[in-house]
Amino acid sequence: MNILIVDDERDMRDLISLMLSQENMNTFQAENGRAAYQKLAQEKIDLVLLDVMMPDENGFQVCASIRRQSNVPVIFLTAKDANEDKVRGLTLGGDDYIVKPFSATELVARIQAVMRRYEPQLNPAKQHIIISGDIVLDEIARRVTVEDREVPLTLKEFDLLHLFMKQPNIVYTREQLLEKIWSLGYAGGTRTVDTHIKTLRLKLGKEYSKIIQTVWGIGYRFEERQ
Repeated sequence: MNILIVDDERDMRDLISLMLSQENMNTFQAENGRAAYQKLAQEKIDLVLLDVMMPDENGFQVCASIRRQSNVPVIFLTAKDANEDKVRGLTLGGDDYIVKPFSATELVARIQAVMRRYEPQLNPAKQHIIISGDIVLDEIARRVTVEDREVPLTLKEFDLLHLFMKQPNIVYTREQLLEKIWSLGYAGGTRTVDTHIKTLRLKLGKEYSKIIQTVWGIGYRFEERQ
């Protein structure tokens, strides 16, 4: 895996490069946006680690420029833990946000999580695969695994999970779920939705049962995992 490190501080670039080399990741370095564009044009880069606070062009500006020509994954690196900066970075096309200082373990885990999400785009043969953390859903085979353990689901349980994973972090009312999964003419009532959610949670296992969250008074939401 080829990682481009964009940071105006040489010591930080060298430290990150050392962290990643221990995980057998190949790294390239750029001290500013201009150098980053050149590396992206010259090398096959799989992911960009992009510092936010840089002179001339800041990380947000660099990300916006990258997005005009490439969909390469971008993880922002910053010393600021401000929510508005996170929102701005993700809105501009960033894929994740890490606050300095960070450990090698966290950095590698974040990179791996982002690359898992991008894998179907990088490998057309896997475009029917949806991944959220350790949950993997195969749309064609209608197969679900959790931590490589196959989870046997009924037709409706699979359809529910598929809908949630395709549109994570969206709140669905019980009526919307009933309409989308059971169709308008179904007369079983919204309790059917609650029952299927309950069994789906049980089948996913204790650690993953809370990934389908109850939004009290409204319905349910699937919380995407990295």
